[in-house]
Amino acid sequence: MRIGLLGTGNVARALAQGWSAAGHDVLLGSRRPRDRADLGLPVAGLDETAAHAEVLVNATPGTVSLVLLRSLGAEALAGTLLIDVGVGLSDDYSELSHPNSSLAEQIQAAFPATPVVKTLCTMDSTVMTAPDDLSGPTTVFLSGDDAEAKRTTGRLLTDLGWPPSSQLDIGGITTARGQEHFALLFMGIAGGLGTHVFNVHVVARPAG
Repeated sequence: MRIGLLGTGNVARALAQGWSAAGHDVLLGSRRPRDRADLGLPVAGLDETAAHAEVLVNATPGTVSLVLLRSLGAEALAGTLLIDVGVGLSDDYSELSHPNSSLAEQIQAAFPATPVVKTLCTMDSTVMTAPDDLSGPTTVFLSGDDAEAKRTTGRLLTDLGWPPSSQLDIGGITTARGQEHFALLFMGIAGGLGTHVFNVHVVARPAG
């Protein structure tokens, strides 16, 4: 599958490497692709990356994602699955930039012809592609209104090492608020543990 990743930071590079290792055709998108030619991964301009992609991944800071996506235009994104992993945080990580909504909801509202799925934003980039490195079971969440888009996203998560048993579909795009707002708790847990390399596991009461 052709996967375009908007961004060239830790998250974009980790996901690109993980999906490339699984056999996907990946392309990183940058405003300045010539300055990012040393990453060991293919890099192109944002427009070229969007045109290349069957699946587009927003791995840009959540405070600038909407502006960047609007620069690409609704026509360029129409019909393309957009996996959103961004979270908008203040510079000191103490406040959300979308406190009464979520970035994913705003993207979906701005681009109604583009199915948006929120996932992978509740963990560090090192965990996104190596969940088996943790000491036990772990959970990744999916939010979105399009069932087929979530099925495709689920298959791509499996390629990163997340089996279906670790994937939890929590509902429509409005549930992305819970995923994004977890960022504040994430920072607290990281401070308590002294590391960002962890994840959560949802434990349910046994049936019956």
